[in-house]
Amino acid sequence: MHSHSNLKRETRYGLPTADQILYNRFYVIGYSYYFRQAKWALEIIDPDKTDVSRLDNFRPDYRIPEKFRADLDVYEGSGFDRGHLVSSANQIEVNIQNSETFLLSNMAPQRPMFNRGIWKRLEQAVRDLDGLKKVFETYVISGPLFFFDEEVKMIGDDDEKIDVSLPIPHAFFKSVLVENNTGTINMWSFIIPNKITSEPLSSFLVETSKVEKISGLFLWDTLVGTKMSREKNKIRKMWKH
Repeated sequence: MHSHSNLKRETRYGLPTADQILYNRFYVIGYSYYFRQAKWALEIIDPDKTDVSRLDNFRPDYRIPEKFRADLDVYEGSGFDRGHLVSSANQIEVNIQNSETFLLSNMAPQRPMFNRGIWKRLEQAVRDLDGLKKVFETYVISGPLFFFDEEVKMIGDDDEKIDVSLPIPHAFFKSVLVENNTGTINMWSFIIPNKITSEPLSSFLVETSKVEKISGLFLWDTLVGTKMSREKNKIRKMWKH
């Protein structure tokens, strides 16, 4: 168990629930045994300080019980990317920081043109937001979404050599919380279907409360009061990116 004093600074605005919380050096994962992948990943965006090459050392996360743990073979030949929830490009300060983003607990099955297209565009846009002068710190929660009125397809379920199959998310969410230099707090949230799209990022903006409703998670739950409730229930205009 982690004592409260061990909780990291990225958790100051709350930590959604999960079957297993995985504390990494630079981000936190909430893991779902039912879906055999992360429910959410929480990070503070790091401004680019140094240039460390991308390590690409994908590997299983042995902290997760074996029967709920994805292995590399589940993705092989599946036609799906190992999509980062916490982007490796957000975590480039030191090698170990970059390396731990390649744990499979930080991955979910993403369609290649989603992962390399709109998801990558959104990750870059969040880095642009974090680079604005008025922004003090940028917190991000990302995760997969499953719609229970739609069929859930799997990868790895047709190969008896693969022990743990993975459900393919219908969509992904990203909720961005910015602490400005003035002490004010702003939120933006996105829900993007797991497929190729050329639509602008702004067309996927939703209320943070909508992400909560679909995901069953409480986001930024230490922020309470009328002002924060209003922030969760509004769609803020997209920042310049």
